[in-house]
Amino acid sequence: MSAAPGRVRVLLYLRAAEADVPAVEEAYHRISKDLAGTPGLLGNELLRDLTAPGAYAVLSEWASLGAFRGWEAGSAHRGTTSPLRQFQDRERPSPFALLEVTAGY
Repeated sequence: MSAAPGRVRVLLYLRAAEADVPAVEEAYHRISKDLAGTPGLLGNELLRDLTAPGAYAVLSEWASLGAFRGWEAGSAHRGTTSPLRQFQDRERPSPFALLEVTAGY
């Protein structure tokens, strides 16, 4: 992922019991395949927290806030992402963060 100003990154925080870790990874791959070709989506990654067992984050990069908001408001958004919804980390004030790239090297 490049650090172009104006791009938006979305972090979705996940938490799973040890027995559910394979389900998180399978759901991530299924959703990613379904999102292939989504206008404005530049890519995404599944990140495993090395300091907290069962903690993950999905980092997606979007061409702009408008591209993300357009997809988020669309009818397919909720259905496509539903396999990971049960794993959202509800211990956080918000299970996601919406970040705009302002500079990068």
